Amino acid sequence: MKKVISIIIISFVLMNLGSFSIPQEIPRDIAIAFKVGNAEELSRFFNNNIELVILDKEDVYSKAQAEQIIDNFFTDHFPKTFQIIHQGGGDETQFAIGKLVTFNGTFRVYLLLKTKNDKPFIHQLRIEKENE
Repeated sequence: MKKVISIIIISFVLMNLGSFSIPQEIPRDIAIAFKVGNAEELSRFFNNNIELVILDKEDVYSKAQAEQIIDNFFTDHFPKTFQIIHQGGGDETQFAIGKLVTFNGTFRVYLLLKTKNDKPFIHQLRIEKENE
């Protein structure tokens, strides 16, 4: 009897594994773009319009404008290291918090991505000075 119950439980669990939503990871290329300071590569993931908050500047920019602003940021703050500290979300929306260490300071990076046509796009990007 115990064997039958065990088989039923295992079968039930295996059949229902597909119904659980596994959070999507942030694309690796985004982290690599931050690590090497490549605004062009990062902008491949920008939505057509993106909300940028960089230090004291905050606005909604076109993809091209945002790429230029990020490029200027990387010029002023060339990265040493970047790591994703925390990430989560579901099928349609993901977020990540990262730590960007540059030659001119350490920054906290916040990303909000939404999936469109099975591809993640950055809708919001925040880069704030980290209080060390």
